[in-house]
Amino acid sequence: MNRLFQMKQLKQENLIYLVVWGMLFAAPLLSLYVRTVNDTNLVFDWTEVFLVWRKFAVYLLQFLVHNFLLAPLLVYRHKRAAYFTIVVVVLVAFGFYQYNSKPRYIEPRGPRPPIEQFDRREPPPFDKHGPRPGHRPDMPPPFVGERDILAIVVLILMFGANLGIKGYFRSRDDRKRLAEMEKKNLEQQLEYLRYQISPHFFMNTLNNIHALVDIDPEKAKDTILELSKMMRFVLYEGNKQGVPLSRELDFIRHYVKLMQLRYTDKVRIDTSLPSEVPDRQIPPLILITFIENAFKHGISYQQKSFVDVKVSVKDDELRFSCRNSKAGVSNEEKGGVGLTNVRKRLDLLYEQNYTLRILDDVDVYTVELTLPLNF
Repeated sequence: MNRLFQMKQLKQENLIYLVVWGMLFAAPLLSLYVRTVNDTNLVFDWTEVFLVWRKFAVYLLQFLVHNFLLAPLLVYRHKRAAYFTIVVVVLVAFGFYQYNSKPRYIEPRGPRPPIEQFDRREPPPFDKHGPRPGHRPDMPPPFVGERDILAIVVLILMFGANLGIKGYFRSRDDRKRLAEMEKKNLEQQLEYLRYQISPHFFMNTLNNIHALVDIDPEKAKDTILELSKMMRFVLYEGNKQGVPLSRELDFIRHYVKLMQLRYTDKVRIDTSLPSEVPDRQIPPLILITFIENAFKHGISYQQKSFVDVKVSVKDDELRFSCRNSKAGVSNEEKGGVGLTNVRKRLDLLYEQNYTLRILDDVDVYTVELTLPLNF
């Protein structure tokens, strides 16, 4: 997948270069065509076009060398010293080319007449391009002129634009790979948290069944039946990214029914779950941890206690509330994933798009969770 993405990016980059250079080479053709159309005295002369193309070809050659040989040194291999050294050499070589290709002064043959004999209105014998402004006729042209500096500046700007385009595509590739790595890391973390949640839940449930076997075998049988329904959910739905909200609520009903079989009338267990819910997805086993903790830390055999679970759906949001009394000491062994892993799962799945409020009062412990149902 990553290889295909890189090839696609390379095609897009080369297409940009092809379009830009195509427009540059088409510009003299269009310019000459427009001039010949507007001026009937002008004739379409390919010599003029080839002269411009020849100059463009020099820049194109420099661009190809930079794009395929030099730019990768800086953008992909991060060899700054090698890159800037070679670029300086290329610029110097380009300067020599400019010097050797510019017009030369033609020394007149025979004895040189006095300067006074020349008509000041007529230039001395130079080639067809004439002398450069401010240049003495008895001296060769300077090594670096105004046009040479302009040509080198254009070449530097061209190299910079090439680096900018390559850097853009490289940064986009890095962002793509980073997103893929974060996605894989997210999936691994979620998978790890699921493996932690399931054993913790079944450990507590088996302890419940163990306590009921000697006390009330019939209740133990009903408990095993409820457990089988929950195991089916965990086995077939627990490893998915999302499950239907209705299935998650059924799982909570089975769990609460199992817990009601265990406790006496001193424990008040109230649930308010909607019978009809929209066809939306929710992460599996995301709510059960709060309910587990309510039974684990809120139930007392010595005094009256309660667990109150409410779920409602409004404006495409799920609102979950779990309140429980606070027993002095937990009735279960301490351990398991607790609220820390639930927060991790919520952060990984919803980022900042959820609300979790925990109120730890003197006698009552309350959890309020709001989730968007666009999961």
